[in-house]
Amino acid sequence: MTKSRSPLSHRRLSAAGLMAASALTCASVALAESAAPDASPPPASGAALSAGAPANAATAHPALWPRAHSVGLVDPETEAKITALMARMTLHEKVGQMIQGSIASVKPEDLREYPLGSVLGGGNDPPLSGNDRGPVGDWIATADAFRKVSLEQRPGHVPIPTIFGMDSVHGNSNVFGATIFPHNVGLGAMRDPALIEKIGEVTAAESAASGFDWAFAPTVTVPQDDRWGRAFEGYSERPEITREYAAAMVRGLQGAPGKGRIQNGQVAASIKHFLADGGTHDGIDQGDAQVSEETLIKVHAPGYIGGIDAGAMTVMASFSSWNGVKNHGNTSLLTGVLKGAFGFQGFVVGDWNAHGQIPGCTNADCAQTFNAGLDMAMVPQDWKALYENTEHEVREGKIPMSRIDDAVRRILRVKLKLGLFDPARPFEHQSQLGIPAHRAVARQAVAESLVLLKNNGGLLPIRPGQRVLVTGSHADDIGLQSGGWTLSWQGTGNTNADFPGATTIWAGLKSAIEKAGGSATLSTDGTVHGPRPDVAVVVFGETPYAEMVGDISTLEFQPGDKQALAQLKALKAQGIPTVSVFLSGRALWVNPEINASDAFVAAFLPGSEGEGIADVLVAGRDGKPSHDFRGKLSYSWPKTAAQFANNVGQPGYDPQFAYGYGLTYADHVTVSRLSEEAGLDASLANISLYYRPGRFVPPWKLETQGAVEVRNVDGAGKQEGARQFAFTGPGQARIAGPQVDLGRQTNAQLTLRVNYRLDSGSLKGATLGLGKARLDAAQVFTAPPGQWGSVKVLLACFQQAGADMNRVSQPFVLDGDSGLTFSIADVELDADPTGAVCPK
Repeated sequence: MTKSRSPLSHRRLSAAGLMAASALTCASVALAESAAPDASPPPASGAALSAGAPANAATAHPALWPRAHSVGLVDPETEAKITALMARMTLHEKVGQMIQGSIASVKPEDLREYPLGSVLGGGNDPPLSGNDRGPVGDWIATADAFRKVSLEQRPGHVPIPTIFGMDSVHGNSNVFGATIFPHNVGLGAMRDPALIEKIGEVTAAESAASGFDWAFAPTVTVPQDDRWGRAFEGYSERPEITREYAAAMVRGLQGAPGKGRIQNGQVAASIKHFLADGGTHDGIDQGDAQVSEETLIKVHAPGYIGGIDAGAMTVMASFSSWNGVKNHGNTSLLTGVLKGAFGFQGFVVGDWNAHGQIPGCTNADCAQTFNAGLDMAMVPQDWKALYENTEHEVREGKIPMSRIDDAVRRILRVKLKLGLFDPARPFEHQSQLGIPAHRAVARQAVAESLVLLKNNGGLLPIRPGQRVLVTGSHADDIGLQSGGWTLSWQGTGNTNADFPGATTIWAGLKSAIEKAGGSATLSTDGTVHGPRPDVAVVVFGETPYAEMVGDISTLEFQPGDKQALAQLKALKAQGIPTVSVFLSGRALWVNPEINASDAFVAAFLPGSEGEGIADVLVAGRDGKPSHDFRGKLSYSWPKTAAQFANNVGQPGYDPQFAYGYGLTYADHVTVSRLSEEAGLDASLANISLYYRPGRFVPPWKLETQGAVEVRNVDGAGKQEGARQFAFTGPGQARIAGPQVDLGRQTNAQLTLRVNYRLDSGSLKGATLGLGKARLDAAQVFTAPPGQWGSVKVLLACFQQAGADMNRVSQPFVLDGDSGLTFSIADVELDADPTGAVCPK
């Protein structure tokens, strides 16, 4: 829904006034909500919501829900073909359609014995070539290999094509050279459903050209707690934008209902994650949405209504629970609401082993999920066991044959409508990845998504002829500006070389500034060399993350480790006007950073086309930028670091920057100094940073025992940035603090990263520990003596060695003996498992 705001002219806004400035916008949200037509009202006979069930019930009442209906999926000709196919299929073949395995564990030849209905490429899964940074041809060859076996003409075999799914979360983002769009958190600020549809079209074309039939998108979650690590996948905290965008993205990915085919560069969409994955208690990923049925209907359901009414072919169920009951096993939601009230005629797919979280189930055995209404289980590794157990349970009567036939009919319906039975794939022979027309769409999305929070003194736009210093950790790094779900699950381990054809924010700024007659200099640390710049642009923000790893305990940016703030203050001390370009996947408390900036731009996670930022920030020779700021906040930004659930329309709503806020160049507004009281002890939230150059990060501290001396030494490019441990006999140096739970981090393949130097002596007999676990230090620390090295050790390695990862109070322990001198410059958890070690 597009919002309009009265121009803010020549006003000073206090901290409280920032909210009032958007009062009209917030009021319009409520007005629009009450006036906007729903899919259709619930039946007149339905009971009132308040009388239907207690607020904590986990049984939905479909009669109370609004109506939707699939379009373009069911027609007599298609249904007749499905009936004929199913009449020839054995039970073994039917069950196979309901199983989806990962290409990391399924080989094409496996399909001869186990004819799976689908395969997927997981976030870290490479193509069959093993090269996850290989050319698109590797992916096409992988898809073709599975497709050919599934369509083989063999005695007793009904040829049915597999459907190949991929997490195309922000473009075809797992493939080398693809166009990477801004994440949904930024797209929500655009208020531009027409552009969303174009983004869907580009994503579909690049996916079809890579061999993929199915995009696990769009995410239509409505995040209610900004601590959630997947908040960046949601368009907005409000359902209105989500509903409109869901329909637009489905149209873009699939084409007109009933008309989209893989041969035309369209793919199946998957609206996800059903239901209320963004409404879990405390924003915990895969947690429990402790909300009423009314909240499910009003807040979390509209995106599904929009997507189904637009013809969505598939829906993905959520890991999460509703009032204690796992959604993968909730019959009232999957069957009663989704397939009943919403009239959904496509198929429901599970999430990664999520069925295994249902009580009584395992990844390899779960009749409950199919009986509840799941049509296809996503079981990456245990696909063979689930296949065999499910077939056995049908024969034993634990899963009715009618349920199997319903699921298979739905799956075949999608495959037929998408054209998968036709082996022709013309888009696989076309050059589609990262072509100029596609990058132009992404560049436009970047420009439209930017939100101007502050522009005191009219510092922006950058004027023609100005000298500009560009600095900050994210200025020249495409991986950092793209975020999670980019070439890898967590978006880590990427370099600029992994993004051919893409542009960093620095490169975009440099080109635009020089084109306007100015000069631009990149300084990685913010040091000024030569003439004093007229303005500095500091690009900084969150580091990439995805689900689980992204969950946080405080909304404070860089709690206890204010590197960006220090850089801003250093520039301010020199009298250099400063523009902050802040990259984040959620609304964060950045009041200190805003106070240290003259202008502040929320750029979210813009993706591969960094020029889009320069299009708005830099004026041409005529003094006018290519674009004005258009973006309006689709999430409320917090007034304190403890304002976790801060959503427009809730009682006591009191944000720092309200939903719908966003300045333009016509708004001559001065933002007054904001409160820097975080409202939350930052140290309580830190479970991953233990030692940064020069200091131990609270609440973690150094403890020693026995014959060990501690010295401050130079390291990490910083005077006295390292700590040296000199052992004069048996001793221990350890980093200790409160007991924390690292169980989820262990399951997510996080590592303990240590930057170190062996100064003298031998590591023979020395150990590296975490909790009670001990590893051979000589096998871990292998850099030549006297040279700095870096190593990553899988947390799972410590777990295998005996550490209780749910109760960790000593994340780093070094035991040594006389003669050993050893230094550390950095100790922290790292989400990128690439190159990690696990000594035996």
